[in-house]
Amino acid sequence: MKKFDFNLEIKKSGCYFIAEIGVNHENSLDLAEKIIKQAKKGGANAVKFQSYKADKIASKDSPYYWDLNKVNIKSQYKLFKKYDKFNEDHYIKIKKICDFYKINFASTPFDLEAVKFLDKLVPFFKIASADFNNTPLLNEIIKTKKPIVISTGACSQNEIDNFYKKICISNKNLQIVLMHCILSYPTNYNDANLQFINIFKKKYKNFITGYSDHTMPDSSGMVLTKAYELGATVIEKHFTLDTLKGKKNNDHFHSMNFKDLITFRENINILKKITGKNQIRKILNTEKKSRKNARRSVFSLGFIEKGEKITMQNTIAKRPGRGIPPDSYHKILNKKLKKNIKDDTLITHNLLA
Repeated sequence: MKKFDFNLEIKKSGCYFIAEIGVNHENSLDLAEKIIKQAKKGGANAVKFQSYKADKIASKDSPYYWDLNKVNIKSQYKLFKKYDKFNEDHYIKIKKICDFYKINFASTPFDLEAVKFLDKLVPFFKIASADFNNTPLLNEIIKTKKPIVISTGACSQNEIDNFYKKICISNKNLQIVLMHCILSYPTNYNDANLQFINIFKKKYKNFITGYSDHTMPDSSGMVLTKAYELGATVIEKHFTLDTLKGKKNNDHFHSMNFKDLITFRENINILKKITGKNQIRKILNTEKKSRKNARRSVFSLGFIEKGEKITMQNTIAKRPGRGIPPDSYHKILNKKLKKNIKDDTLITHNLLA
């Protein structure tokens, strides 16, 4: 597998977008393919799944941490068990589907066995917020030497600082994407704290800055657009079919669809255009006509006789700007006219003695 480089991918697309399918496939390869196809249609760079087995991720009495009005299952184990039917063979098939649609395949491993079989299939690894301190899993993933995308939901500042120091010291050549994230399903807008994207970008300069979003999709794409504007060059959000968006008892309820993704891509294309690249203010070609016709020149104000002096009282600055500009008034004041001129005559140097 060709070595993956986020910097190159970001350069090509402006923002590397990961459509988080997770377990929205509901154990169906057919549904998985439909979602992959729509993710590609919307402009995603990658689709990401979740590779786990309920018995390895949660005890049978593990309590919920989501909104029960959206997902009415109170046990993590029961929810995970409901959607953990995919195995290695399924992911091999999904990888082939992704190759067909020319979109990158990724999946978050939740145990060491998943790391091993996914290593043959994925260009990078994504680590969930809940496994930020799962040292055995982290170490196994680091051994692959593949780029790592890691979410920081429910992390303290000290935990993130320590992770940064540890990884930078012992794995200097490892490419890391540090994702701002709020571990709340769904995340309220007033809890999103997108300012941390900019903080991460300044504080952890050896890492690429990203954002993993759990807010409810907004029709304007405001949340993701703002995240990009603040410096998130890798963005991940749960993704589903347009016909399943909002469905309860899975991640469909806070997932975006391909129309939302198209809106986001359009937004960042506009942002790139309006932001510009010039570091020094220059007169653009598109401004030259406006500059000439909308700026002002000195004109006569009423009839002025030959030999009369130019004053502020017998002249006025009016459009267009084809003659002497008003900021050069001091150069022509008190100079005499060579001939009579009518009202509304453009004052030029050849009229002056």
